Amino acid sequence: MNLVDEGRKPRRRPRGGEPRSGAPGQNPHLEVPFITRGIPPYDLLGEDALQKIEVTAGRILAEIGMEFREDPEAVRLFREAGAEVTELGRDAWRLKFAPGMIREILKTAPARFTQHARSPARNVEIGGDAVVFAPAYGSPFVMDLDKGRRYGTIEDFRNFVKLAQSSPWLHHSGGTICEPTDIAVNKRHLDMVYSHIRYSDRGFLGSITAPERAEDSIEMCRILFGDGFVDANCVIMGNFNTTSPLVLDGVTTRGIRAYAAANQGSIHLPFLLGGAVSPLTMAGSVAQCLAESMTSCALTQLVRPGAPVVLGSFLSSMSLRSGSPTFGTPEPALGSLVMGQLARRANLPLRCAGNFSTSKLPDAQAMQQSMMSMMSAVQCGANYILHSAGFLDGLLSMSYEKFMMDTDLCGMLHAYLKGISVDDDTLAFDALAEKGPGEHLFSTAHVLRHYQSAYYDSALDDNQPWETWDEQGGIDAATRANTRWKAQLNTYEAPPLDPGIDAALQDFMARRKASMPDAWY
Repeated sequence: MNLVDEGRKPRRRPRGGEPRSGAPGQNPHLEVPFITRGIPPYDLLGEDALQKIEVTAGRILAEIGMEFREDPEAVRLFREAGAEVTELGRDAWRLKFAPGMIREILKTAPARFTQHARSPARNVEIGGDAVVFAPAYGSPFVMDLDKGRRYGTIEDFRNFVKLAQSSPWLHHSGGTICEPTDIAVNKRHLDMVYSHIRYSDRGFLGSITAPERAEDSIEMCRILFGDGFVDANCVIMGNFNTTSPLVLDGVTTRGIRAYAAANQGSIHLPFLLGGAVSPLTMAGSVAQCLAESMTSCALTQLVRPGAPVVLGSFLSSMSLRSGSPTFGTPEPALGSLVMGQLARRANLPLRCAGNFSTSKLPDAQAMQQSMMSMMSAVQCGANYILHSAGFLDGLLSMSYEKFMMDTDLCGMLHAYLKGISVDDDTLAFDALAEKGPGEHLFSTAHVLRHYQSAYYDSALDDNQPWETWDEQGGIDAATRANTRWKAQLNTYEAPPLDPGIDAALQDFMARRKASMPDAWY
């Protein structure tokens, strides 16, 4: 039996989360499967500047080109589409693309698509005015106030899946939330995909670290949803990075081809460090990002026209004194605003920015940098925002406490992105008229009607008077977050999974693991 056989009927309330009751931090009017933007994105640059960036991206592809490695099939597809191919030897090729060629290929890519979750109530829309928040991705370390910084394990991975599932302010289970280093490198993808399926009923990202791991991820979704449903619908996505500057290696392109051939979604972006693998100047970095991301996206359409795809950007500054990446700085935030405009002009969904920070603790620096970066994502019009919760230590560490602080910020952004409603009720003339000048409004009909839903009510902030806070122990935000994540895990309840599907998934995992020896690098 699979979800298609069962008719994919939504349950009344997703399990593994908190019931909404209007208590502090619960805001029942705001819980949604994804955000529908109520405020317009911000357009930073004018037409002339945007055209200059697009022309420069086109020149990069036409005059410098992209290097492809170890995937002759990807090269064949682009050659047949009109690319100029020069063989470099060592299983490498330089491809150049005539101006407008990549954009023409991308015309078959959908501007908006649905990623289906195993609970239909948790399906997300990606593109247009839809905004989806997902946890951070890829950290080898985890940290908390009790045990400090350490290598991530499968227990940590499961914990973060459960915390994401429990938050009404996230919409997606994410992907490699942390690396489970206690499981062999060539087998851990099976446990990660299974954890997303078992402990969450939201959409998730699959493995991309080897083509066979991408295939395994998709096959597990076929077990979950059924072959026919997967062929017709996006149920999983892969997050693919180019090798900057201007390289697509075979592991990446073969993984992209696997997802596209199965009609599954893929996200495409370079990780650009200004001054290292991209120009120092943000305009130059944005032009390079556009060139690399669009070329990577275009491969999907050559494999299967109409395959869902997301344009991406990961713009980062760096400390030129030390060579270390810096996150949450203003220049990449401005770059994200421009990428939003370019994605809309290309008619493609966008992934960019997130709650970025290089701080080593869940402290003021962490949230200052996160706010700078995250606001650029929501203001630029990003549709899928990875790294929305837990990102610390320049993405080297996934923090339990920052996860809770970030999800609280995501809750605030739900309210922010909803915008302001202006009608007779919200203008509240009657609230002032009921009592008149000099009288407080606490007991007016308008206040009594709206007091539970008017403002975002944080479950984490302390807004008491200083004296009360001091009498209660003077507890700081990180300590409150530490208490919060433990309580959330303690009350977590896994969403039900059909026993037959569970058994089939575990059988598949056992057979795949038995087919190969452990590899630890």
